[in-house]
Amino acid sequence: MYKILKNEELAPKIKLFEVYAPEMAEKAKPGQFIIVIVDEKGERVPLTIADYDAKKGTISFVFNEVGKSTKQLGLLKEGDSVWNITGPLGNPSEIKLFGRVLCVAGGVMIAPMRLQVKALRDAGNSVVTVIGARIKDLLFYEDEMKALSDEFYVATDDGSKGFKGLDFLKDVLAKEKFDRCVVMGPVVMMKNVSEITKPFGIPTVVTLTPIMVDGMGMCGVCRVTVGGKMMFGCVDGPEFDGHKVDFDGLIKRQRMFLPEERLSSLLWELHGGCHCGGK
Repeated sequence: MYKILKNEELAPKIKLFEVYAPEMAEKAKPGQFIIVIVDEKGERVPLTIADYDAKKGTISFVFNEVGKSTKQLGLLKEGDSVWNITGPLGNPSEIKLFGRVLCVAGGVMIAPMRLQVKALRDAGNSVVTVIGARIKDLLFYEDEMKALSDEFYVATDDGSKGFKGLDFLKDVLAKEKFDRCVVMGPVVMMKNVSEITKPFGIPTVVTLTPIMVDGMGMCGVCRVTVGGKMMFGCVDGPEFDGHKVDFDGLIKRQRMFLPEERLSSLLWELHGGCHCGGK
């Protein structure tokens, strides 16, 4: 059982949990993820680590209440406990002095990107950060990201704040030289950014979040095609070369169980949104 020390709503339906997990906090590094199980009957939910503090013995993660399990998780309050957390899993991010780094984050992945930006800055890099969301109300960590970055931009799909979409990056890349690009967010967004950076020859790293079960390389559910080779998102990633990822195949696999996921969420809500597993 992992006690929740902090429950903060960063934006509508986007929550941050800080939990007491000293052994994980000692080993966690930027880029890694955990698997959260709400209760004894809960499914395994992979979430990227958003922060950790070895002295306090805590790790933090952020999630979007979109399906049955994340909605159920969101009902927990400070002082409650998460039944099980496994981690840290996956390979840590490559953090070293690259030079000038472009960091682009969208949606809930703005949270782990903050950890990434801080680590890159601490390594001596000059960091240009872009955060985006569908609408302005879903943006968060604007002040924190701006304070950590040498340059900072905001984008929204509808243009309600900052730039409309990410096409403005073409002008940024045409004017400035970058040594690396790090992207975290929805698959479609990561695909778009990778396509934008490719003509400029900027090494681009994306964090993939495919459907996952065990998270330790045994089930093969999280397989992705990278450079024509089948790889596992959990043990080979979660970071991959964005110019080599088969994003179309990944998008297709992510949508495989959408009808079942929607039905599960609906049935859970019809049963009152309780912790009874929908029974």
